[in-house]
Amino acid sequence: MNMIAIVASVVCLLAQESATAAQQPSLSAPPLRIGSGDLIEVNIFDDPDLSGRFRVDEKGNVKLPLLGAVRVEGQTAAEAGTTIEREYVAADILNSGNASATVLISEYATQGVFVNGQVKSPGLYPALGIRMLNDLITAAGGILPTATSKVVITRKADPENPITVDYNPEALTPEIPRVQIFPGDTITVPRAGIVYVLGDVNRSGGFVLEGRRALTVEEAMALAGGGGRAAALSRAYLVRTLDDGRKMEVMLSINQIYKGKAPDVALRDGDILYVPTSNRRLAAEQAISSALNIGTSITIYKTAYQ
Repeated sequence: MNMIAIVASVVCLLAQESATAAQQPSLSAPPLRIGSGDLIEVNIFDDPDLSGRFRVDEKGNVKLPLLGAVRVEGQTAAEAGTTIEREYVAADILNSGNASATVLISEYATQGVFVNGQVKSPGLYPALGIRMLNDLITAAGGILPTATSKVVITRKADPENPITVDYNPEALTPEIPRVQIFPGDTITVPRAGIVYVLGDVNRSGGFVLEGRRALTVEEAMALAGGGGRAAALSRAYLVRTLDDGRKMEVMLSINQIYKGKAPDVALRDGDILYVPTSNRRLAAEQAISSALNIGTSITIYKTAYQ
């Protein structure tokens, strides 16, 4: 390839890169607007009697000295300053020639982002500047092992149409979408269904369904690494909580399921599959009773399906 052709190729590649970059959406910090409950600081030039800090009421108004209620909800600080200045001039309290009002938002009551669901520290987090989805979930302590790999974002501007995105930073191939979050948005991390496999298995704990409606007994045993050396696979127990809150206990033969001689029962959210040790019926019954009161000591495996 001659030099002219090489130069032409480089120019073409640079043009393609520039076009691609132009197509990428630019991120910008949204203008923060005043809302009910916010605290604003009004400074009237050379008139401290009219200046001060004022709380926006539930109607979106602030009550200013000599002027009364002025609506500022939905305005930026600069817009509110212009509005207050105009109202003072219109009321003949200030002269138009030297009137000057500035507004600072001292305390935001409505501009945070609420992060709830399966995160370590749910709550309201500030949304000043450019905030991304991962930033706010990290600020909330990160996701719990019981979280799904989906996150629901409800926009303040469009609450009837929530957005669902994939989010699983712990996967072998992490999924962390670059989604900008705006003031007033809500981030919800839903809880995943969990199936518990306990007793004489190689890896007991809870296994997150990750969007599946159910796991079969054979699949759950595979995730648990199979039975232990002394496992009584011929008399495992399935404990299920019924819709009315009652507990149902069913004996299963995992050996027969392995051989295809018994149906591979589908386990669902909250089910407990208990594999006892051979010749220890009493111990198994006691373990089932304790398994009904699962606490935080149970290990949850979130990445088992990755």
